[in-house]
Amino acid sequence: MWTVPKPKYRNALSEEGDITVNIGGVRVVLFGDDLKRYPESRLAELSNCSAHNPELISTLCDDFDPGRNEFYFDRDPDSFKCIIDVYYFDEIHIKNGICPICFIKEMEFWKIDQSVLDECCKSYLSEKEEELKEIANKVKVILEDLDVDQCITRTQRCQRYLWRLMEKPDSSLAARIIAIASFLSILVSAVVMCVSTIPELQVTNAEGKLVEHPTMEAIETVCMLWFTTEFVLRLSSSPNKVHFALSIMNIIDFMAIMPFYVVLSLTLLGTTSMMELVNVQQAVQALRIMRIARIFKLARHSSGLQTLTYALKRSLKELGLLLMYMGVGIFVFSALAYTMEQSHPETLFRSIPQSFWWAIITMTTVGYGDIYPKTTLGKCNAAVSFLCGVIAIALPIHPIINNFVVFYNKQKVLETAAKHEVELMELKSGGQARKKSQE
Repeated sequence: MWTVPKPKYRNALSEEGDITVNIGGVRVVLFGDDLKRYPESRLAELSNCSAHNPELISTLCDDFDPGRNEFYFDRDPDSFKCIIDVYYFDEIHIKNGICPICFIKEMEFWKIDQSVLDECCKSYLSEKEEELKEIANKVKVILEDLDVDQCITRTQRCQRYLWRLMEKPDSSLAARIIAIASFLSILVSAVVMCVSTIPELQVTNAEGKLVEHPTMEAIETVCMLWFTTEFVLRLSSSPNKVHFALSIMNIIDFMAIMPFYVVLSLTLLGTTSMMELVNVQQAVQALRIMRIARIFKLARHSSGLQTLTYALKRSLKELGLLLMYMGVGIFVFSALAYTMEQSHPETLFRSIPQSFWWAIITMTTVGYGDIYPKTTLGKCNAAVSFLCGVIAIALPIHPIINNFVVFYNKQKVLETAAKHEVELMELKSGGQARKKSQE
């Protein structure tokens, strides 16, 4: 037990309102003049109450020793050291190693408002609260998966089982097989889409035009039937149809499926004269190109791609700075290149907008060579633009990579915390069940 150094010491409850408290074995002397700065706090109420009112004192502290005139609290002393700063500095800073959520509970116990927290601690606290919400959501999802047999009706049990089968690859062997089959179907569909454009593998139709090989079309049809069945089953078993329809990944799935049926309808139901229209043919080609959207379905089965997407969302500020730097550089160096190259009779820089293309491929270190400077000043300008482009691209790369690593590690920690929380809940429920059986 030790005492916090103070200028002077008095009895636990003196006429001036000074009190002596013992917080988890740490003895601290607090002066009434300081406590009066926050009269609604627990310590201020304790300093104002009478020593001959044991009932009131018992509601404010855990124990009271009249012989030593000392109040006892079974609380965290490290947190209390931070909390008493509010009486001297009008603000509280959470020290390293203290859980911010537990610290807020300590502040509520001592009746200190959260508005006195330092700004850095408020932002840190908001981050931890968001993490707790994510853990709670993950725990809720896990518990919903474990409560399939507790659904009210048989229809609900079937719907929940089907949802786990289509959305939770780790829930069962059958769900894992379906996930693997879906992943392979996406790869096969993407390969077929690419291979079908090779002229040597195409066939000639009655009009003498090259079209896809019937075998490729058959494989494409099988893959699309699988995608359609998967989408319909997921939609029918979804517990929240509105959330399902507004999900980005589900919109991508729909956009990957829809062109196949639109082209099939135009081909089978449309008349010959209608299919000969140039606009209809262009629409069909555009819809066929939209088949590349199905490659984004891989993100559903890859946690790495999902993490990359979230990391890019968190790096929008850095990406915006990159685009701003590049935009300014492209405008400046293209204008300089156009001006410096006008003296050359065979200049390739016909206008500043045309020079934008040269500035883009130079600053991004691509350099196709279709347009290049021919004067000495133009070449110097090109060298400077190249160096500026390398620097502009390299500057925001580290924050983006850092956001990716932080988010990926955070997701791993949250998943582990959610699983541990579920295990603790199972242990508690098991202990309660044993107690009831013993009774």
